[in-house]
Amino acid sequence: MSLLDAVPTVHQAPKKVGPGTYVIQDVQHALGAPLSVYLNSAVIQGAEPIVVDTGSARNREQWLQDVFGLVEPEDVRWVFLTHDDSDHTGNLSQVMDACPNARLVCSWTLVERFANAYEFPLQRCRWLNDGESFDAGDRMLVALRPPVYDSPATRGLYDTSTGVYWAADAFASPVPGGPGVAPADTIADVDPEAWWGGMVMFGIHALSPWLSMVDATRYAACVKEVRSHGMSTIISGHSPVIDGPRVEQAFDMIGRLAGTTPPPCPDQAVLDVMLAAMGGE
Repeated sequence: MSLLDAVPTVHQAPKKVGPGTYVIQDVQHALGAPLSVYLNSAVIQGAEPIVVDTGSARNREQWLQDVFGLVEPEDVRWVFLTHDDSDHTGNLSQVMDACPNARLVCSWTLVERFANAYEFPLQRCRWLNDGESFDAGDRMLVALRPPVYDSPATRGLYDTSTGVYWAADAFASPVPGGPGVAPADTIADVDPEAWWGGMVMFGIHALSPWLSMVDATRYAACVKEVRSHGMSTIISGHSPVIDGPRVEQAFDMIGRLAGTTPPPCPDQAVLDVMLAAMGGE
């Protein structure tokens, strides 16, 4: 059994989270625990349709079916990349080939970091820095970096017309589940303590270990500034949908990450236990 075989992905149908806005959902079972992790991307329909991140190569066939079941490839005008992790860039080449009228919204940082894996069509690129915006015909979208991130290329995407904020990897948290158990549909379905524990584990061990070094006052100001945009729904690459009163709660939680003591990070002893459970493979 390979490691990939040991961590299966489960298809979840695209979920509508706002007017013309859909989350493209893939779910991966966590290693060694009865937990599931969302691997999300998004599609925004409208005058100039947008694909937000390009999913995982491992889920390519289903991902392409889900995306192009919502929008015709020829109609896509924008492809927005939040950062250069493989689960956000896995089908980039296929999307750009299939969508001849699309421009790739990214950044100089992303191109420099990822040019060894993808030949960027620079004449089709639009470089956008944190805080800058672009007009997609019937809506203005803002490249808004979330308070926590693991890549200097990270840019979130805020749709001012719907209040939906694509937060890249921020607000990530595993949810209870596993083989044969459907994962939580929204964060409201997750126990608050489990949500907080998952956000701490992911936020510090998998995303932003530098949180232990930041000035708490400056970090709080960053969280406040992002929140000031007034988003009504948060889509994270690795969380169920966060909406309603949970949005305020999510910002409160992410604001408390700086200085929080995380649980121990899994080590070789944990790996040995996992391998033994898998039959030593």
